[in-house]
Amino acid sequence: QVHLLESGGGLVQAGDSLRLSCAASGGTLSPYAMGWFRQAPGKEREFVAVLRWSGATTDYADSVKGRFTLSRDNAKNTVYLQMNSLKPEDTAVYYCAATLPGFPIATLKGTYAYKYWGQGTQVTVSS
Repeated sequence: QVHLLESGGGLVQAGDSLRLSCAASGGTLSPYAMGWFRQAPGKEREFVAVLRWSGATTDYADSVKGRFTLSRDNAKNTVYLQMNSLKPEDTAVYYCAATLPGFPIATLKGTYAYKYWGQGTQVTVSS
């Protein structure tokens, strides 16, 4: 139904910034909550941030709070993750995901809440 495509990853040095994009096709994102997750090789996929499309409310993992910011462009059906002051521990494949509304915020921090996932974009932060 909805296809997601992440972009904007790359190789950066500690302290640099990146902006990730998640563009949707096949349907509007307006009914969905949008989550960002990241996963390093051999590690569990972890929550990064979430945006409720309707209402524009956001929440962030403690590890990225104050450094990462979610935003959206309704006309482009796209959500962005602005990442500032990047650290080596931010290195991971970053995924965006979409889920139908109706879940509490605690549930939206878990991978199990999401039906649609992008392919991921690699972010590598060197020291």
